[in-house]
Amino acid sequence: MPAQGRGAAHAEAPVPDPVSASTRESAHSSGLDRFNTWPREAAEAALLECCGSRRWAVRMAAHRPYPDLGTVLAASDEAGYDLAPTDIAEALAAESAPCLHHAAPRAAHLALRAAHAAYESRFGHAFVICLDGLRPSQHVDQVLAAIRTRLAHDPDEERSLTAEEMRRLARGRIIELVTEAGRAPSPF
Repeated sequence: MPAQGRGAAHAEAPVPDPVSASTRESAHSSGLDRFNTWPREAAEAALLECCGSRRWAVRMAAHRPYPDLGTVLAASDEAGYDLAPTDIAEALAAESAPCLHHAAPRAAHLALRAAHAAYESRFGHAFVICLDGLRPSQHVDQVLAAIRTRLAHDPDEERSLTAEEMRRLARGRIIELVTEAGRAPSPF
């Protein structure tokens, strides 16, 4: 559940969304319109919350205005694929290990903490996974299973998978950014 600290992660089984598709599209549209008009510095700062790579955020902000959500998501993917290893390391440094709700059993907290420590010891960075579509009650099991599996990866394989998870996280965070920008006046 890394990245949960920043608004994070999800994966498969869709969670029912109480907001209608037309309401979401309206929020995306008006939010994207607002995002497109933010000052460059404000857009870059907001984008850094989606992906902690300065190069990625600068590139995404510079390519505004985006005509629709699909275009901004495609641009996000493209910018993510173009990141150098140092850019990915910068983005990973901005991620935090996930936390459990304080009411979760102590054993779950300990198991998750130990799994993250093992992962960080092996690969030198926070474990990231996109958990979009999973219910919160499924997060711990999904994260623990993924860490177990990914600990067996060689460093190159894990680097590639980590970059893909970062792209997925950025996409989800952009959708959230645009939706939130459509619901409220710009904070900038």
